[in-house]
Amino acid sequence: MIPRLVTVRHRHRDGRSRRLYVPVAPVLVVLSPLLAVAVLAGLIACAVVRISPVGALRCAGRLLCALPGTRIEIEQGRTSVLVSVR
Repeated sequence: MIPRLVTVRHRHRDGRSRRLYVPVAPVLVVLSPLLAVAVLAGLIACAVVRISPVGALRCAGRLLCALPGTRIEIEQGRTSVLVSVR
């Protein structure tokens, strides 16, 4: 299952927190021209390093499908950032 929503929560030093909800589909639509360039660059990199492009795409697909449910939490002092992928 492809992730649908990324939630980013940032807590400031003074205790205030801010949440940002980022829907994945509209971001992909806006960034799709850059995605085409990235895929082309990846295919060139696969040719240079002599890796199978099909295997690299399969690996990227598996990684993308494993993202839902991922939580990344970073704390430093009294400031913290939480990224949650649903």
